[in-house]
Amino acid sequence: MNGAVAATGMALFFTLSGFLITQFLLHRPDVRAFLIRRLFRILPLAWAAMLALVVATRADATTALANVLFFSNLPPTRLLHGGEHLWSLCVEVQFYLGIALLVAACGVRGLRVLPVLCVGVTVVRILQGAVMSIYTWQRVDEILAGATLALLHARYGGRERAWPQWLPLLLLAATIASAHDATGAFGYLRPYFAAATVGASIVAAPAWMQRLFGSRPARYIAEISYALYVFHGMLSATWLGSGDKVVRYAKRPLLFAVTFAAAHLSTTRLEQPMIDLGKRLERRRAPVATG
Repeated sequence: MNGAVAATGMALFFTLSGFLITQFLLHRPDVRAFLIRRLFRILPLAWAAMLALVVATRADATTALANVLFFSNLPPTRLLHGGEHLWSLCVEVQFYLGIALLVAACGVRGLRVLPVLCVGVTVVRILQGAVMSIYTWQRVDEILAGATLALLHARYGGRERAWPQWLPLLLLAATIASAHDATGAFGYLRPYFAAATVGASIVAAPAWMQRLFGSRPARYIAEISYALYVFHGMLSATWLGSGDKVVRYAKRPLLFAVTFAAAHLSTTRLEQPMIDLGKRLERRRAPVATG
């Protein structure tokens, strides 16, 4: 069950990422601004974590390069010990570059191809029997489903509808089921259940869910969530995550405490300053040539 919950969390994360990125580019198809924002958000912590893992594991140059250039999830995979979870950042960054090239070449109208690509990736997964995979061409439909949701929301989101408030929870349960090994081919629909869950949460979230997501603790966790993800995987590969099942559970509170502390420091001392720097660079315009 832990695996299904983790896969569900990743599917929802990818869906939200695709949704927000596409929404940004729909309203502001500025590729330069988009890349500055996203890369200054992702790269500082990712590179710092990868550098630490390269040193700790004494990785060779090929492995180090595959990680810092975000293609270590592609075969033959070269993920670092303690950084196995960073495959998802590879998929993210590859998507950033792909959608940036699409908008640069075709403008905002190029985004219309994303739903077709989403279905195409799912078809490839079915043909290759890839219910769960870390290869980009077998996983990126979770991001593309979020992108498709953004396009649908932009077109139909303003229409008033009465949706049942239990719908988000029902779809969340379906997403978890589709992420479980026991459901087999049902897993091919995971991207679409995740996107439907996010979409239903936007239009039909019950009042208690809105209060929960809008609460101060929830906002704080959202703020440090990227660092939590990076550090939890890394620290789980240390003494904090070692031992048999009983020992690991006994250490779990300490692991969580250290993870939250590291995530807080990273967010406030590294990531936020770099995000602010990115915003300053984004606002800067090249001087107009004279003479």
